[in-house]
Amino acid sequence: MTQSLLVRIAGLKTTPTADLKSQWRELFGTEPPPYSRTYLQSRLAYRIQELSLGGLKPQTIARLEALGEALDGGKADRRKVPAAGRLITGTQLIREYQGVPHTVIVRDTDFVYEGRPYKSLSAIARAITGTRWNGLMFFGLKRKGDA
Repeated sequence: MTQSLLVRIAGLKTTPTADLKSQWRELFGTEPPPYSRTYLQSRLAYRIQELSLGGLKPQTIARLEALGEALDGGKADRRKVPAAGRLITGTQLIREYQGVPHTVIVRDTDFVYEGRPYKSLSAIARAITGTRWNGLMFFGLKRKGDA
């Protein structure tokens, strides 16, 4: 990687959120998603590298598509399984709330937040905010109005 590319990517850490969202619009041509600052930074870093160095090889794209088909057998209804049902053990969910990042680890039958087990993401969202939340929505796994 070139020095200027490394500097641009490293600069994302200190870039104001409003500027990250502006870069998102410029690089992706869409409105930025309502996810954490960390998410925006990581996706922007990838996109900057992708545009500068090139994207995935066609063989890699074909392989990923084949793996996706193998997972759901090409059946669209399997893709509609709630996101919580698709989470893989060991996955880390990161949500920034009031400027503080919160990390949840997915386990086989529950979730871990701050070293404590929780049965649902909604319980964790309540622990973080003090109010009732749909856990899938709070962690950006479901949008309002999704089935």
